Amino acid sequence: VQLQASGGGLVQAGGSLRLSCAVSGLPGSSYGMGWFRQAPGKDREFVARISWSARRTDHADSVKGRFTINRDSAKNTGYQQMNSLKPEDTAVYYCAATKPYSDYGGSFEYWGQGTQVTVSS
Repeated sequence: VQLQASGGGLVQAGGSLRLSCAVSGLPGSSYGMGWFRQAPGKDREFVARISWSARRTDHADSVKGRFTINRDSAKNTGYQQMNSLKPEDTAVYYCAATKPYSDYGGSFEYWGQGTQVTVSS
């Protein structure tokens, strides 16, 4: 199983980015997906997750109303649309996937390599 995150970059505060996570080695609509982030000197934190059916999503309070997680099962790719970015959103963003057909709250077993997002003020 491999996860390849991309789409990070440098953006001014108030701007937008869309992160992508291409997954290989898992059936397209079988796994839950999540996004996490880690800022320098801080612990990794949860950002958002989506169920394998795409019928359920959750977002951290810090990003609600600004970030949206979704997926395209046909492309075996997940996305995170990030709008109204703030300097405190600066971090390395990681995508992750659960084992196939796990319960919604199941742990993330597979991780991508991370993509840097930097928001300037």
